[in-house]
Amino acid sequence: MDLENSIEQTKIRKIIHVDMNAFYASVEQLDHPEWRGKPLVVGGNAARGVVAAASYEARKYGIHSAMSSVLASRKCPHLIFAKARFDRYREISYQIREIFYEYTDLVEPLSLDEAFLDVTENKKDIKSAILIARQIRAKIKEATGLNASAGVSYNKFLAKIASDLNKPNGQAVILPEDAEEFLEKLPIGKFFGIGKVTTEKMQKLGIHNGKDLKDFSLQFLTKKFGKSGLHYYNIVRGIHLSEVQPHRTRKSLSAENTFDRDLITVQEMEEQLFPIFEEVIRRLEKSGVKGRTITLKLKYSDFTQQTRSKTLEQYPEKELIWEIAKELLYQEEIPKAVRLLGLGVSNLNITEEQTHFGEQLRIPFE
Repeated sequence: MDLENSIEQTKIRKIIHVDMNAFYASVEQLDHPEWRGKPLVVGGNAARGVVAAASYEARKYGIHSAMSSVLASRKCPHLIFAKARFDRYREISYQIREIFYEYTDLVEPLSLDEAFLDVTENKKDIKSAILIARQIRAKIKEATGLNASAGVSYNKFLAKIASDLNKPNGQAVILPEDAEEFLEKLPIGKFFGIGKVTTEKMQKLGIHNGKDLKDFSLQFLTKKFGKSGLHYYNIVRGIHLSEVQPHRTRKSLSAENTFDRDLITVQEMEEQLFPIFEEVIRRLEKSGVKGRTITLKLKYSDFTQQTRSKTLEQYPEKELIWEIAKELLYQEEIPKAVRLLGLGVSNLNITEEQTHFGEQLRIPFE
């Protein structure tokens, strides 16, 4: 039985998860032909910083996102470091989003490089979600030159897992009748939404795969994992009722920058904070939102972190936001050299995300 017939019989959804392959790194290789086929990372440099994205060639050396640039350089001495260009990544992301909207308005972006689509009822009246996924991937390739992977299933949880099965540049489907057997064999660390800490906790309880998880009662899982216990009980049985949400709640809007050298004086910090403030204002104006809480983030040279915040009764204009940012900076003595500054605005005057696509981004200053 194929996915479409199964869905007709069980009245469930047709969900696609589209995930771009090594997106930031692939964009850099697309725009710089001399870097194609070579190990490359976006973010940081050989001396300091953090890897934001790694090409598949770099991943062969054990390099991955969030790894320190110094360690990445040790693993691959001829590694190419590319500066992040988020304006370019957003530009391509918007192109990709327009392709999604050719098929459905039910698009839920998770970040600039991935999204869920509900194509149960779609604008082209195509019955096969598998065919739609193939068409979308082909159109993305034609429009941008980049490869995408896709997963197809009857809920978001399974579609997300499926999109990882045939990476890079592939797609997979998990049929309703195959879901439970598939999940029983799946290592617990591969379950979407179960992170490293929870994986370790489960393994200590003897839960190493889906079958092990399925053997525990709802009462036991709730006792050990609180409210998440019900979620784990359901997902291992292929039950996940969350719908594709085209509007996502935004709780804050911020920007930050990690510097090539540590900042020593508060005057240096104020100077470097201003372009971060300008980026926050640009994002606020683009999103059409305002916020009442201003937060300054400081990460010190020893990687310890501090935040300072102030909440106002009214929504401040940009001039006042800058004055508050400076007030927070000078609020008390800064005890150590600073490697990162960030500025955020929260308590926003919206309940739904408006025009912003994807997750909060770093400023491409590195």
